[in-house]
Amino acid sequence: MCGIVGAVAQRDVADILVEGLRRLEYRGYDSAGVAIINNDKELQRVRRLGKVQELADAVQSNPLNGGTGIAHTRWATHGVPSEENAHPHVSSDNIAVVHNGIIENHQELKNLLIEQGYAFTSQTDTEVIAHLVDHLLKTEKTLLAAVQAACKQFIGAYGTVIMDRRDPERVVVARSGSPLVIGYGLGENFLASDMMALLPVTRKFAFLEEGDVAEITRFEVNIFDKDGKAVEREATEAQVSHDAGDKGEYRHYMLKEIYEQPTAIRNTLENRILGNDINTEAFGGADVNADEILKNIEHVQIIACGTSYHSGMVARYWLEQYAGVSCNVEIASEFRYRKSFVPNNALLVTISQSGETADTLAALRLGKELGYAASLTICNVPGSSLVRESDMAFMTKAGAEIGVASTKAFTTQLVGLMMMTIAIGKNKGMGADVQQELLQALMSLPAKIDEVLALAKDIEALAEDFADKHHSLFLGRGDQYPIAMEGALKLKEISYIHAEAYAAGELKHGPLALIDADMPVIVVAPKNDLIEKLKSNVEEVRARGGLMYVFADKDANFASDDTMKVIPVPHCEEAIAPIVYTLPLQLLSYYVAIIKGTDVDQPRNLAKSVTVE
Repeated sequence: MCGIVGAVAQRDVADILVEGLRRLEYRGYDSAGVAIINNDKELQRVRRLGKVQELADAVQSNPLNGGTGIAHTRWATHGVPSEENAHPHVSSDNIAVVHNGIIENHQELKNLLIEQGYAFTSQTDTEVIAHLVDHLLKTEKTLLAAVQAACKQFIGAYGTVIMDRRDPERVVVARSGSPLVIGYGLGENFLASDMMALLPVTRKFAFLEEGDVAEITRFEVNIFDKDGKAVEREATEAQVSHDAGDKGEYRHYMLKEIYEQPTAIRNTLENRILGNDINTEAFGGADVNADEILKNIEHVQIIACGTSYHSGMVARYWLEQYAGVSCNVEIASEFRYRKSFVPNNALLVTISQSGETADTLAALRLGKELGYAASLTICNVPGSSLVRESDMAFMTKAGAEIGVASTKAFTTQLVGLMMMTIAIGKNKGMGADVQQELLQALMSLPAKIDEVLALAKDIEALAEDFADKHHSLFLGRGDQYPIAMEGALKLKEISYIHAEAYAAGELKHGPLALIDADMPVIVVAPKNDLIEKLKSNVEEVRARGGLMYVFADKDANFASDDTMKVIPVPHCEEAIAPIVYTLPLQLLSYYVAIIKGTDVDQPRNLAKSVTVE
């Protein structure tokens, strides 16, 4: 969940490293640091508590010169955010280390290293890497050999980069569970935890596989697998269509990404619909016969975390209603630690924006062991671990998402899941008329979302009512229940208001006890077969003095009064209503956060890519 950048070059690299950290700050922003080996083979290190700008100011005041260096922006796991716990960590003034992940046996290793005379200055698990490598260099001949030996002693997850000031022309990287990518230049090479960090200096990348250790110099990259055997990892050109590192006219990345959703969905749909049919090559490319796989599927198991879990919950309604296929949806961290039954001809579907979510990746690997017929990932990052390790992959093409609170990644996931539903359903007796209706609904989405975005000023005004609120309830029925859950998550993530979501029919089974004038209740109300039931649930709240905020279909006959504020939402087809009604809730959470004065793009205690358990 942290960000790593490294370089081996002839030119000074401090500015490159700091800029790389800026681009990865969404992955962690408790503290940041950089270490450079200068021309005198001295190890220079600067660390600062807080945002990357604090580090940038410090480096500008005291310039670091040298072509070999590593940098890190941290999301705390072991040890409170502090300068002492910030990376890089050092040992004997020789070894410098940055690390993502968790070394689970760090205390055991720490005790052994203390016996060897090492003094620890931080609360982190990472510091054991530095001291262990330093200790092993007393017997191993090279930094590469020492790192390979150290990795055999680690239990847990790590993406780590190590350098030795006595050998300034190289760095060694190791990957187990936490992603690392190598960027190839001319007479210089780079590495990072995300290729976005390196786009200003290269567009040629290779992804390390699980267990890889690599030695990087200016002119060579030598990669070894977990058994120490030299291997090749294919280098490819980045296909990123644009560099999303600029907010442009928008105040925050989140707002920018909310407004990018019509374009993002168009990109998701592009070349995926051929006439009145799905282009199944979208589920893995020309070398995978998705039709042959999907036509035999009798059950779908969806696994995801957070926002992606909510998209999976919506897909369950779609799969069972339109495709006639049973579906279970489970949080990845729960799926991993229970015994489960695998039905015949079951498809395992993982959903992740980054493709590196630790629990989801581990669940995929477990699912392969359990014997699922095939695996499919819905993902936004080409080359990520989930994409490489799944049988099929549907790329959402949302573009880089910087804001920690997911917006366009969520809606494009839903588009991908609807397309998956159609692809499965057409082999299960879905009528041509239903298929055409769903495809036309998808094609209408960008225009519908533009209509919803036009409500921004009304929603901004509505948000003022939340200035003094500390709790809220979200209600929805049917496939809008997961959307209510997503709305509650967004509000709590960026405004820090405690928010919970309920299926509206559950109100009378407990939550009504919470209703009073200080508890705003937000309702999503498209016009569908459940609208009359939902109106009854709304009346239950109003009868108990609750104040309602209803996002309702303009034809659903809701009217504002002293106890209810209604925002009319443009009418849309039932199938795409979960996507359309997501937008008002995103805007509401954004404007409430602005009023609350919170850090919208980088909310406290959270990070974008969750690569630890």
